[in-house]
Amino acid sequence: MIPFRFAASPALACCAAALLLACAGSALAQSGPWPTRTIRFVIPYAAGSSPDVFARIVAEKIAPRLGQAVIVDNRAGAGGNTGTGAVAKSPGDGYTFLVSTNGPLVYNTVLYKKLGYDPFTELRPVVMGGAQANVCAVRADSGINSLGDLVKAMKAHPGQYNFSSTGVGSLSQLGVELLKAKTDTYAVHIPYASSPLAVLALLQGDVQFACVPAIAVMPQVKSGKLRPLAVSTAKRSALTPEIPTMKEAGLPEIENMAWMAVMAPASTPTEIVERMNQEINAALALPDVKEKLASQFMEPVGGSVEELRGFMRKELTVMTPIIKRSGATAE
Repeated sequence: MIPFRFAASPALACCAAALLLACAGSALAQSGPWPTRTIRFVIPYAAGSSPDVFARIVAEKIAPRLGQAVIVDNRAGAGGNTGTGAVAKSPGDGYTFLVSTNGPLVYNTVLYKKLGYDPFTELRPVVMGGAQANVCAVRADSGINSLGDLVKAMKAHPGQYNFSSTGVGSLSQLGVELLKAKTDTYAVHIPYASSPLAVLALLQGDVQFACVPAIAVMPQVKSGKLRPLAVSTAKRSALTPEIPTMKEAGLPEIENMAWMAVMAPASTPTEIVERMNQEINAALALPDVKEKLASQFMEPVGGSVEELRGFMRKELTVMTPIIKRSGATAE
């Protein structure tokens, strides 16, 4: 068999060369400077929520440095899963980011049988944004003066102590479940729809204690109606320096906090993720940003991509057995 040979004409060769140049130009255009258009921060909660407030404070600062508008897009629903899942399925083009929390990024992988997305494979960490300590508190007239007193009372009267939370599977429940596991105590969980309602239940005597965000507790502490026993963070909060940690209160070291992380679709280029990490870290260091966050009892965290990835893995390892032990589930 005689081999077939193709002899290109000069005109056809010129066309092929032009086509190659056009493709190369297109590739160069696609990999050009970022950003060239508006960036979205998707918030899986309603306007006014902690992640929403955080995102708006940060977006205002990074937009001028990036040279493009940064808008906030609220997509609430399904315990934060709706917005978080939407970003997980979005193209990794550098124009869609997520500001989400403990639940959708870690806890919900255990709480939900069918989550619809995997935050550890379909999202990539950008930076830990901010954190809020929970404050464990009792009524001021309860006769309980320390967290140690509360633990002793729960051991002496098993089943007679109730605690309120902001819902099944929330940090305000799971933080207490962690406390119960570490101290071998028992208390009945009473879920409510919000932090104000959980605090109201405590004020009315419907429950005996609560560990909820500082922003919901501290006004009642200052009014003398509630007594703070401990903060849930490993170190004392700079915003409530007078309140001891659980370890300082004589208990095993217990750490849990409400945190907000910036994430991106998994296919987002590394250089874009690193740039966004740098810009948000720079914003978190600004005095006026710290002041605005402090007004919401939030503290800036920041750090590297790898630090956030490691933190999320650790959080999953610590909380998975606690969630399973509590029997908490969600649909």
